Amino acid sequence: MSSATYELIARAMAARQQVFCLYKGYPRAVCPAILGHTKGRERALAYQFAGESSSGLPAAGEWKCFQVTEMNNVELRDGQWYSGAQHSERQTCVEVVDLDVNPNSPYRPRRTLRQPPK
Repeated sequence: MSSATYELIARAMAARQQVFCLYKGYPRAVCPAILGHTKGRERALAYQFAGESSSGLPAAGEWKCFQVTEMNNVELRDGQWYSGAQHSERQTCVEVVDLDVNPNSPYRPRRTLRQPPK
């Protein structure tokens, strides 16, 4: 059974909504791209476009791996969808992919997302 936060992130992905939360004590603003599990733990790969982190955040934002259980005060908001620049490396954050916003996902997600209306 998935946690309530996991399902909230899945809903954000389907609607292409931004996720705002506290993670490890820092406010974060992210667009989640991949959701699933690694070693039985819920994880999300997301593009962090605003907020803070222990290592700092580049002005353009960056890809971050999140343990879903450590995401607190999660809120969904409408706004621009950020996905960063193209990258050529395979992600290693999520081993078993449940959802991927990429319609041409190479990870064979267990569920599919409807594409948002244009």
